[in-house]
Amino acid sequence: MRTYLKHAALLALGRFRALSRANVRFRGAFSSFEEAAAHVRPGMLAGYDHDAVTDVSKELMQQVPLWDYPILYWLERLAPEIARIVDAGGHIGVKYRAFRPYLDLDRIDWIVYDLPALVKAGHAQVRPQDRTLSFVDRIEDAPAADVLLASGLMPYLDEPLVDLVRRLRAPPRHILLNKVVTRDGPTVVTLENFGMAEVPYQIRSAAEVPAALATLGYDVIDTWTIDSLAHRIQTHPELGRSTYRGYVARLRNALPRGGEEMSGEF
Repeated sequence: MRTYLKHAALLALGRFRALSRANVRFRGAFSSFEEAAAHVRPGMLAGYDHDAVTDVSKELMQQVPLWDYPILYWLERLAPEIARIVDAGGHIGVKYRAFRPYLDLDRIDWIVYDLPALVKAGHAQVRPQDRTLSFVDRIEDAPAADVLLASGLMPYLDEPLVDLVRRLRAPPRHILLNKVVTRDGPTVVTLENFGMAEVPYQIRSAAEVPAALATLGYDVIDTWTIDSLAHRIQTHPELGRSTYRGYVARLRNALPRGGEEMSGEF
C-alpha cells in the first residue's frame, strides 16, 4: 500500500506541474524523438540546430568537471595508440579545449562531428592554438579514427548507436561514451528546456548501450556511474530517477597502430 500511495503521489505531483506549465528542466514522456519534437511549446525553438542555442552551457562544457575524469584518464592511457579522435557531439570543440592542458593534442587530430549550427560556431571560434582541431557536420566525412568519443551526445542522438558507428569510414579501436542517461525500464524521450528552445532528450533502457556495443563487436572494458547528475522528469516523477553512465569499449581482436598484437592488460 505504501508503494502504491507513493506512486500515486508522484503521479499527481507530475501532472500538476504539467498542467500548471511550471518552468521545469524536463517535461513530458514520449516514445520517440519525433513525438517529443511535435510537443515543443509554441514560440520555442525545436532542437539543438539553431544559432541561438550554440552558446548554451558553453563555458561549463569547456571545464573538466568530476564526471569527465574517467574519459580523461582513458584518453591519457590510450594516448600512445591514438593518432585521431572523432568527437561525436563535440559542440564547438569544448572537450578539445578542456582536455588540452592534460593531453598532448598537438600530435592528435581531433575531428568534431556535430550539427551544422554548432559546426559553423566552432569554425568561427577556432583559435591559433587549435592546430589539430577540425569540424564536420556529416560523420561520413570524418577520416578513419582510433577513438570515437561521445561525451554527452547520447541523450540527443536521434539514431541508434549502432547506426552512428556504422556510418564511420572504419570501426575505431576504442569507443568512449560519457553521460549516457539510462533508466530501469523502457527507453523514454522527454524535452529538455534550454530557455529559448526545447530539445528531445533520450533516457535509454539500461541494457541498450551494452547490447549495441556487443552487436558492433566491442567488449566493454570499463564502466562508471555519475550519481551527482541523477534526476527525475519533473512532470513524470513516477518513472523513477535516471542513472548517468560512462563506458569504454574496445574492438574485439583489434590491433594497435603498427600491427602489433594488443596486450589484454589495461
